[in-house]
Amino acid sequence: MAPGPILEFEKPFAALEEEIQGLEKVQAEQPGDLSAEVAALRRTLVEMIRKTYGGLTPWNLVQVSRHPQRPLARDYIDYFVSDFKELHGDRYFGDDAAMVTGFGKIGGEKIMLIAEHKGRDTKERVACHFGCPHPEGYRKALRAMRLAEKYALPVVTLIDTPGAFPGIGAEERGQAQAIAINLMEMARLRTPIVSVVIGEGGSGGALGIGVGDRMGILQYAYYSVISPEGCAAILWKTAKLAEAAAASLRLTPQHLLELGIVDEIIPEPLGGAHRNPRDMATTLERKLVGFVRQAKRMPLEKLLARRYERIRSVGKVVSDPAALVALNAAAAAEKAEAAPANGNLPLDAN
Repeated sequence: MAPGPILEFEKPFAALEEEIQGLEKVQAEQPGDLSAEVAALRRTLVEMIRKTYGGLTPWNLVQVSRHPQRPLARDYIDYFVSDFKELHGDRYFGDDAAMVTGFGKIGGEKIMLIAEHKGRDTKERVACHFGCPHPEGYRKALRAMRLAEKYALPVVTLIDTPGAFPGIGAEERGQAQAIAINLMEMARLRTPIVSVVIGEGGSGGALGIGVGDRMGILQYAYYSVISPEGCAAILWKTAKLAEAAAASLRLTPQHLLELGIVDEIIPEPLGGAHRNPRDMATTLERKLVGFVRQAKRMPLEKLLARRYERIRSVGKVVSDPAALVALNAAAAAEKAEAAPANGNLPLDAN
């Protein structure tokens, strides 16, 4: 098991792994061959992990995408981006640690890398705004994209954000405008653009670097118009219904593939990327190199025309009346339970 917090549905794995470690310790300290017992337990563990991860709910998947030990953008840069030369600042306001940009090579291919980074420890997370970019982050990304266009370099973006930073300062400096301009400019940028969601893909925070020719998503990542908590809070006035919201948002890679929003689901190691970051990095590197080379082979004008058609084709109406009725009933029950004893709703309730 990867070090760090254990997700609720992973606790049976942890118990079995602890038993395996105990047997291995006994075998190391005392005479006797326990290898058969250890091997049997390992087979049981693998089957347990495979079965559990094969039946994850959308909310379970969101939890995996947020796992504290899940590889982050800078981890992948360290693993497979060579000759990385980082670029800082937007030339308007300042630098944003949540957005990483720079020249580099992946599998021998020269690229411009743009990635959202959440930060690993508390100090870094605070500096990175927990992966929520400010306007200067999106403007830095656009500056890097224009440099890539100038030097005919493919752009690779790694998406991992709960959403763009929602603070007053970010709004004062033009958060919505910065994202909107990125959408417009990426739609017509005259160089290939490849994007992969490596963790969370939340709202405009993800879209701001997510327009391109090829969109991939890791097996246990999600991509959504809003986080489940935000959706539940807006629709039903309580974040406690986040699990129900996650099921309704169709945010899983399988849903996204069916809707034509992503082009490919990139497999993760057994039990998620947090259990084997190096294997995940190897797989992601291979996929990125393939995406880049495929995009480079296409004539530029045809590439831009296909990009435009890809953007225009996104969007299907999906309705499930029964699910909506059930969600609204659950929300009503939640609100009734939270109401004061005298039957009057709080002032801010609708």
